[in-house]
Amino acid sequence: MIRSVSAEGAVDASYLNPRPIRVARAEASRMGDGMTLFVELRDVNYPGSTYRLIYDGGRDVLTGTYFQALQQQTFEVEFVRR
Repeated sequence: MIRSVSAEGAVDASYLNPRPIRVARAEASRMGDGMTLFVELRDVNYPGSTYRLIYDGGRDVLTGTYFQALQQQTFEVEFVRR
């Protein structure tokens, strides 16, 4: 869940699956007229797993990749606003 994004790119984010997982770092940056989002998880079973996402304003979704650090695998992901 993204609660807020500051003008400097600091992101207040939380992650649940289904219990809380520690978000070690979350940053947003401008890319043209869009936005990118980087989230790093650091918790049990998530030692450095990351999301690299791009906001698609036309569809109102975040799309990108999820790197699962324990499995050393990357997955395509999409998040839809509820």
